[in-house]
Amino acid sequence: MTRRRWIAEHWDEATATIVGAQAEHMARVLRAQPGMEADVVAGGHVFHAEVAAVCPHEIRFNLVAEVRADPALPVTLVLAVYKFDRMEWVLEKATELGVAAVAPVIARRTEKHLAEAAESRVERWRRIVHEAAQQSRRSDVPLIYDPAPLAVRVRAASESTRIVLAEQERTTTLRHALDEAVAAAEEEMPTLEIAIGPEGGWAPEEEALFDANGWRAASLGPRILRAETAAIAALAVVASCLE
Repeated sequence: MTRRRWIAEHWDEATATIVGAQAEHMARVLRAQPGMEADVVAGGHVFHAEVAAVCPHEIRFNLVAEVRADPALPVTLVLAVYKFDRMEWVLEKATELGVAAVAPVIARRTEKHLAEAAESRVERWRRIVHEAAQQSRRSDVPLIYDPAPLAVRVRAASESTRIVLAEQERTTTLRHALDEAVAAAEEEMPTLEIAIGPEGGWAPEEEALFDANGWRAASLGPRILRAETAAIAALAVVASCLE
């Protein structure tokens, strides 16, 4: 039988603790008792654990043994802010697909009211990926960066291979760009940043900005995709190439 997996807020070498909504669900709904077995994520590792103590708002575990866990994809998704319901769907599915981090950015074509409200949405986005990581039995939780202007992210120093999905690009596919990154990294796993534009795509000055800062333009093919479709398709291509 598959053990439930929980993501600890606090831990040391021998114990881990969950609090808040996770603990309340385990105590009230699952009726947790000392000795109940579970998997617990603590510090990026997964442990076979047993419940040691139960309180209404806190569950403490004894960590029994580390369990092998698959690592996240070495990908940061640079995601232009767009309609929040669609964006939140992408965050959930990107977590399930193994994304390591998401960097929301304010693009030229990001609607003004969404750009203004993005900062207040960050904690909600972090809760979404936390819940999705737990449900998909990940050994970590994706990092959600604070929203930033696109130019700040594009110009930031990085050792990753940086790829921007661009509608006007026709000769270089994402798969081809990934194959080149893998070959250049030789025996190491390349780290990637992949930028996905907003509804309406990147503005011409943004495409020039990417090019001036060393980002490689790539295509997902001849079809025009919604932003959320492009994000999921890109991660699926990465997974098929790297895993």
